Amino acid sequence: MNSPTNPQAKRHLGQILIDQGILTEDQLRIALLEQMKSHLPVGRLLVQLGFVSEATLRDALSEKLGLQSVDLAHIIVDPTALNALPRELARRYRMFPVALDRAAKRLIVALADTNNIAAIDQLRVHLKGDLEIELRLAGDIEIERAIEHYYGHEFSIDGILREIETGEVDYTSIAEGDEYSQPVVRLISALLADAVERSASDIHFEPEQNFLRIRYRIDGVLRQIRSLHKTYWPAMAVRLKVMAKMNIAETRAPQDGRISATLSGRGIDFRVSSLPTTHGENIVLRILDRQKGIVPLDKLGIEESQLEILKRMIARPEGIIMVTGPTGSGKTTTLYSILNHINSDGINIMTLEDPVEYPMTLIRQTSVAEAAKLDFANGIRAMMRQDPDAILVGEIRDTDTAEMAFRAAMTGHQVYSTLHTNSAVGAIPRLLDIGIAPDIMAGNIIGILAQRLVRKLCHTCRQSYEPDARERRLVGLKPNDKATLYRAVGCEQCDYQGFRGRTGILEMLRIDGGIDELIARRATISEILTAARTRGFRSLADDGARLVRGGVTSIDELMRVVDLTERMG
Repeated sequence: MNSPTNPQAKRHLGQILIDQGILTEDQLRIALLEQMKSHLPVGRLLVQLGFVSEATLRDALSEKLGLQSVDLAHIIVDPTALNALPRELARRYRMFPVALDRAAKRLIVALADTNNIAAIDQLRVHLKGDLEIELRLAGDIEIERAIEHYYGHEFSIDGILREIETGEVDYTSIAEGDEYSQPVVRLISALLADAVERSASDIHFEPEQNFLRIRYRIDGVLRQIRSLHKTYWPAMAVRLKVMAKMNIAETRAPQDGRISATLSGRGIDFRVSSLPTTHGENIVLRILDRQKGIVPLDKLGIEESQLEILKRMIARPEGIIMVTGPTGSGKTTTLYSILNHINSDGINIMTLEDPVEYPMTLIRQTSVAEAAKLDFANGIRAMMRQDPDAILVGEIRDTDTAEMAFRAAMTGHQVYSTLHTNSAVGAIPRLLDIGIAPDIMAGNIIGILAQRLVRKLCHTCRQSYEPDARERRLVGLKPNDKATLYRAVGCEQCDYQGFRGRTGILEMLRIDGGIDELIARRATISEILTAARTRGFRSLADDGARLVRGGVTSIDELMRVVDLTERMG
């Protein structure tokens, strides 16, 4: 392998950029002449001479060398990674610790020159074999700037709060000089990193009269994490709004924004919403983790027989499939899993979302935009002229959107969408209420899924017990059936919650000719339900009871999510 000082290696870098049309032969010649005088790396000289930007250089190299690149300007620092690599070593070998994956015992390190064997060897010696090293490509100047920015500052939440309380730094100005000298900037970064580390789905900043409450939604349940003095909040709110590109001068009207950052070595998006309240602006961040967003269909936890029904529904070439359930019940995840399952070179999939949550290759994704007068109904009209095979409509909210979605289904397209109803059968009266005629519904709906998310019991501390007569009825056990159920306890592994992670429970209403006839003559919900049960339909309660019997979740957790009163007798 060429050493970093080898002119052939430098010429190779220049040749890569020439081949990609980023650099000319003349520009490379100038840089090589400059290198003979200054002995600086050729990549750095190309940036200094203004021939390429650092980001262009990094991305071009990343593509050619097959190495993932990282934009250090948009990372949220990992304090444990900083502790793993001392500043002196980082400066000497021009490397920066991006993240520490504790579970895999892996340190992700950014280098400008990934051929620098000496630097990588020295890092291995320092780590004493305790951690694996994973390399990322970053710009030389970016690394230098990151070392200056991050080292020497406190990044733990408690440390930053102590810094603010002692008044060592003026935290009111967060836009001047080195922003990381302002502890409020670091406090927000530390809270975002902490929330992602704990697998939170939302962060709530809630001002009260005398204090600021910070809560995370973890596994669907809100948990209070911190209470801070109210004086911290104005500067924290400004920082969040600056990051989300919101108007910092506007505090009396609701606003929406978005933050994109690299955390723990992966891309994370935050959807930001501010709302004025009596005690100040309430800000909520929805965390969108791109890696977790797309789950393979077989990994959704759907029972084998139900998965087969879903795959048969997906195989139908035209019609509409709807996923129903309340906000945060995993509807988008299920739809993305379906799209990922059918995604291939042979079909054109287009989506219309509010906003696009998880970018996917091969799929044309569009966000609805009020400013551009692009709503769901207009968007579907435009997409129909783009020769799609399958269309995802983020949500059916009104008559126009519903009519356009059904028109797309009637003209030979597969349409996927979400609807806010409590059950799969409940989608039919909801569509009637929106204004869709029964004879249009009949024959054009492939199937309706209803979904909820239940927390999974922690396998380290769950406690087995014998169910009583009432509990047996609730989970569909006969008097003579032998069964062991489990309840939540709480241990260090699950942060004393008794639960770790979530899984979906589904009910799947597959629409066939018989049910189409019932819909066409406006049959009642109970008639449709009776007909569906004869065809093997299972309710959310049935699917949830299966998970309780299997020791995946507890009866109390299922009752929190699904109405089991009909089973109580």
